[in-house]
Amino acid sequence: MRTTLNIDDEALEQAMKAASGKTKTEIINQALREFARRRRVRELLAFQGKAEWTGNVDELRKRRTTTR
Repeated sequence: MRTTLNIDDEALEQAMKAASGKTKTEIINQALREFARRRRVRELLAFQGKAEWTGNVDELRKRRTTTR
Protein backbone atom coordinates (compact mmCIF):
# COMPACT_ATOMS: atom_id res chain seq x y z
CA MET A 1 0.00 0.00 0.00
CA ARG A 2 1.40 3.38 -0.94
CA THR A 3 1.27 5.96 1.87
CA THR A 4 2.72 9.41 2.43
CA LEU A 5 4.46 9.77 5.81
CA ASN A 6 6.35 12.44 7.70
CA ILE A 7 9.31 10.50 9.09
CA ASP A 8 11.99 11.70 11.47
CA ASP A 9 15.02 12.06 9.17
CA GLU A 10 17.53 11.32 11.93
CA ALA A 11 15.69 8.18 13.05
CA LEU A 12 15.48 6.92 9.47
CA GLU A 13 19.17 7.68 8.90
CA GLN A 14 20.14 5.74 12.02
CA ALA A 15 17.97 2.81 10.94
CA MET A 16 19.51 2.86 7.46
CA LYS A 17 23.01 2.70 8.98
CA ALA A 18 22.02 -0.14 11.31
CA ALA A 19 20.52 -2.16 8.45
CA SER A 20 23.22 -1.25 5.89
CA GLY A 21 22.24 -1.33 2.26
CA LYS A 22 18.48 -1.66 2.61
CA THR A 23 15.95 0.64 1.02
CA LYS A 24 13.81 3.05 3.04
CA THR A 25 10.77 0.90 2.28
CA GLU A 26 12.51 -2.24 3.54
CA ILE A 27 13.68 -0.45 6.69
CA ILE A 28 10.19 0.83 7.49
CA ASN A 29 8.56 -2.55 6.81
CA GLN A 30 11.16 -4.29 8.96
CA ALA A 31 10.57 -1.77 11.77
CA LEU A 32 6.80 -2.28 11.61
CA ARG A 33 7.17 -6.06 11.77
CA GLU A 34 9.60 -5.78 14.68
CA PHE A 35 7.26 -3.40 16.51
CA ALA A 36 4.33 -5.81 16.10
CA ARG A 37 6.45 -8.79 17.19
CA ARG A 38 7.63 -7.00 20.33
CA ARG A 39 4.07 -6.02 21.22
CA ARG A 40 2.91 -9.65 20.84
CA VAL A 41 5.79 -10.82 23.05
CA ARG A 42 4.93 -8.17 25.65
CA GLU A 43 1.29 -9.30 25.65
CA LEU A 44 2.36 -12.93 26.12
CA LEU A 45 4.71 -12.00 28.95
CA ALA A 46 1.78 -10.41 30.76
CA PHE A 47 0.45 -13.97 31.24
CA GLN A 48 3.72 -15.22 32.71
CA GLY A 49 3.09 -16.94 36.03
CA LYS A 50 -0.70 -16.64 35.75
CA ALA A 51 -1.40 -20.15 34.46
CA GLU A 52 -0.70 -23.29 36.38
CA TRP A 53 0.46 -26.38 34.53
CA THR A 54 0.48 -29.82 36.03
CA GLY A 55 2.08 -32.62 34.16
CA ASN A 56 5.14 -34.73 33.78
CA VAL A 57 7.73 -33.47 31.32
CA ASP A 58 9.50 -36.84 31.24
CA GLU A 59 6.27 -38.58 30.22
CA LEU A 60 5.69 -36.03 27.46
CA ARG A 61 9.21 -36.61 26.16
CA LYS A 62 8.59 -40.36 25.98
CA ARG A 63 5.52 -39.76 23.76
CA ARG A 64 7.56 -38.00 21.09
CA THR A 65 7.59 -39.80 17.80
CA THR A 66 10.85 -40.52 16.01
CA THR A 67 9.50 -39.59 12.56
CA ARG A 68 11.26 -36.25 12.46
